[in-house]
Amino acid sequence: MPLTRYRFRTEWTLPAPAPRVFATVVDLATYPKWWPDVRSVRQVDDDTAELVCRATLPFALRLRMTRIEEDEHGGRLGVRLSGDLEGSLTGLLRPAGSGTRLRISQHVEVRRPLLRSLSPLAHPVFRINHAVMMRRGLHGLRAWLA
Repeated sequence: MPLTRYRFRTEWTLPAPAPRVFATVVDLATYPKWWPDVRSVRQVDDDTAELVCRATLPFALRLRMTRIEEDEHGGRLGVRLSGDLEGSLTGLLRPAGSGTRLRISQHVEVRRPLLRSLSPLAHPVFRINHAVMMRRGLHGLRAWLA
């Protein structure tokens, strides 16, 4: 796999029932309220939003997320990503005790020219940056749902 492509798999266990978790994760407008690395969200249309994200590294990513699947009953959601990253993000929600397990899979390729040129050398750093962002997202969502 080229070093400009990334596959991330994350699993979150959350202290709320699946319908409440699902409603929260599909409501992109609330992300900046609970996820400190999501700096802004602008709704483009019913299925598309533009997000600006910045984790630990000194650059922001501009992403366009377009809904391709939203099945609350099946606990499945998916978006197509474009902008600084291109690819997909899917989520699968399942009950887990009194809460919910959310499995997130991301398959992306870096499109922003500067980050694309740095990616072969900075690949491990970019992966760590992503892990830090996801950890802060988990902590923020747990607090939001509590």
